Amino acid sequence: MDSEERIVSLAKPVKKGLMRLLFSRFFVIGILLVLQVALVVMAYLQFREKLPSLLNVQWIFSFMMIIFLFNTNMDSSAKLTWMLIISIIPFAGAAMLLWTQLNVGHRMETQGVIKQIENTRTALSQPENVVREIEHDGSGTDDLSKYLNNTGCFPVYDKTQVKYFPLGEKKFEAMLRELEKAEKYIFMEYFIVEEGYMWGRILDVLTRKVEEGVEVRVMYDGMCEMSTLPADYFKLLEAQGIHAKAFSPIVPIVSSHYNYRDHRKILVIDGKVAFNGGVNLADEYINRIERFGHWKDTAVMIKGPAARSFALMFLQMWNLKPGSEEDYEKWLSLPACEIEDAKGYVMPYCDCPLDAYKAGEAVYMDILNRATDYVHIMSPYLILDGELETALCFAAQRGVDVKLILPGIPDKKVAYALAKTHYKVLHEAGVKIYEYTPGFVHAKVFVSDDMKAVVGTINLDYRSLYHHFECATYMYRTDCIREIEKDYQETLIKCRKVTAESIKKEKFSYKLIGGLAKMISPLM
Repeated sequence: MDSEERIVSLAKPVKKGLMRLLFSRFFVIGILLVLQVALVVMAYLQFREKLPSLLNVQWIFSFMMIIFLFNTNMDSSAKLTWMLIISIIPFAGAAMLLWTQLNVGHRMETQGVIKQIENTRTALSQPENVVREIEHDGSGTDDLSKYLNNTGCFPVYDKTQVKYFPLGEKKFEAMLRELEKAEKYIFMEYFIVEEGYMWGRILDVLTRKVEEGVEVRVMYDGMCEMSTLPADYFKLLEAQGIHAKAFSPIVPIVSSHYNYRDHRKILVIDGKVAFNGGVNLADEYINRIERFGHWKDTAVMIKGPAARSFALMFLQMWNLKPGSEEDYEKWLSLPACEIEDAKGYVMPYCDCPLDAYKAGEAVYMDILNRATDYVHIMSPYLILDGELETALCFAAQRGVDVKLILPGIPDKKVAYALAKTHYKVLHEAGVKIYEYTPGFVHAKVFVSDDMKAVVGTINLDYRSLYHHFECATYMYRTDCIREIEKDYQETLIKCRKVTAESIKKEKFSYKLIGGLAKMISPLM
């Protein structure tokens, strides 16, 4: 069997059609979920019909729930959304709120996360010379490191080289080259894995590496089994000798834990090389197929000791369930390839939706608040809370050149309409907004003052900032920062600028959809 035949046999695209849908796991689970919701709604309506004389009770109950909301540590925008829901359907809305607040459906997951964070706080050591070099240099990197290390274990590293990829296809080429060099292990954790050319080429390398004795682990989000992969796809991988897991598979039980998805994109090879960024393992990410025009995405390759941080992140997620035990030292103690002439500092970090921190948003706001010259941003979505919107406006109002590049062709019309609801406020504050005319921007990039940059998985929306497991690479004075800014300027040439006139002439449908969706944006 030649290489092409091997790829096809390992990653044959899933057949699609009405019969497949009717007999699919997705359809069965969907029917069961709809039935559960219907039973709850019917029970509520029947109960409500028997209480026509108790409207005062309903009013008092709604008032008490509003008091409860005011005293939670919930984001202010989310509080307003829940107030709206409770004012319309008090009892059912209160039940939904309590359902989410009580962590129904993911208590074990929360316990596993907390345990993993506490047990691995000292898994990686912070090089002392790096702390001395960045301490009190005015960049704020040392303060940011202290904050992130309160949330987990995130050392700042030197002697680490970072290569920036301005397109998914460039990352893909580098991935294939580095995978071929694996000798000890390959850890892969991706939000989306879809059968096709890209995944087939990677899978061909993985199966050959298994035959060479390399430990290969693949983890993907459980939503893939509802959209891009067959049910129990991990069993097909295990048959090839690959250890595989689906994170939080969808089951036919109404639960709030479905909000919490593994949106991370991590590849680690032997603890020496790691990849991070927005690129998933599907053909549109490398423009092999066209979806929403040209797909603009970015990624970074880390070579050096900082790659270990991504190995730790992967191991934490792999062993998330209580009772999972593994000797992390076996993997983290492998010698790293220090790049002596590498400039600057690298700090990989992740954000967990189940702890008390909002690390992803905090890093973005820190960059905005400390910038003196510019902050240039690429994001596929713009669904902001009040704090982040204020930070963007404040940076622009104090003279910082704040630019946003967003998609010109959206993948989700409602999210696109929601983004436009922020245009007027941001534009009036001096934030410059651009839309990428060739297609869809999936990149998640912050670059500032030729000194700082973040490339990772964290979008400017509620999903990423509050509900997803995320990760990113923070860079300070690394050589690739100039390449990131250069790519930004080249991308800017392909964009249309949003103006006061274009905002005023926006389609009524977008204004209507955006205005309505904004009321429930924290739940989207």
